[in-house]
Amino acid sequence: MATVGLVVHEQRPEAAQLAREATRWLLDRHHVVRLPKADAENVGLSEHGCPPEELAEGLDVTVTLGGDGTMLRAVSLVSRAGVPLLGVNLGRLGYLADLEPEGLTEALERVLAGDYAIEERMMLSVVIQRAGELPVLTSLDGDMWALNEAVIERPAAGHTVHVAVQVEGRFWTTYAADGLIVATPTGSTAYAFSAGGPIVSPNVRALLMTPVSAHMSFDRSLVVDAADSVRIEVTDRPATLVLDGREVCLLGRGDAIVCTEAPGSARFVAFGNRDFYGVLKTKFGVADR
Repeated sequence: MATVGLVVHEQRPEAAQLAREATRWLLDRHHVVRLPKADAENVGLSEHGCPPEELAEGLDVTVTLGGDGTMLRAVSLVSRAGVPLLGVNLGRLGYLADLEPEGLTEALERVLAGDYAIEERMMLSVVIQRAGELPVLTSLDGDMWALNEAVIERPAAGHTVHVAVQVEGRFWTTYAADGLIVATPTGSTAYAFSAGGPIVSPNVRALLMTPVSAHMSFDRSLVVDAADSVRIEVTDRPATLVLDGREVCLLGRGDAIVCTEAPGSARFVAFGNRDFYGVLKTKFGVADR
């Protein structure tokens, strides 16, 4: 008997229907199904709901029904516990959620039979340091994790943010920009890409620092070793910290974040090698010749 988690896109009726079908299929085979409480109530499976902080306990696998955004939410819920994720794509072509809905039953059969591999993706660890204080422990483990990126950005239109950056304790420069992104290779195809950053293979371990609409001559991305720490301090007006699209807090003058490679990885179920370059070609219409 296995325990399977489901994380469901809240606004897609087809995701709710697939969640109910998958739950019936799993229960008929005497497996346990668990969803975050809000997801469970939203799709009519409230008896299988639990507090989000309890979702990962004892899970064998988590299935996401939606797209890459749903996958990111699931990553934040279960990755610290090392739970593998299987993503079903119900939106546009995704980089993370790439299984089509009609393939879910077969995929579950393979996962429950142990017929799969694990692909690990580097994650970002972020610690907040308030001005004049010791580092603030922002979670039970002292830091926050992100799969794609951490962003320090302006909280409102009309102003830039000014942030001083150190790499491995050595001052690099002060950015004046609409924002500054620190991304993982997985996140290189997300916000960092739209800001002009490079696409980096997820097999590379590095941190990508990309300014958003920089008001300075140096407006390029900087790729640093994953073993290096990046400290970003707000030097002027307040800025907002956003992790994987989720607003975390407001940072004032003198507040900082420290970004490093997380001690754990996001773990994805894989059936054979994931075709990262094939997805890129399809996504951007890259010609074969």
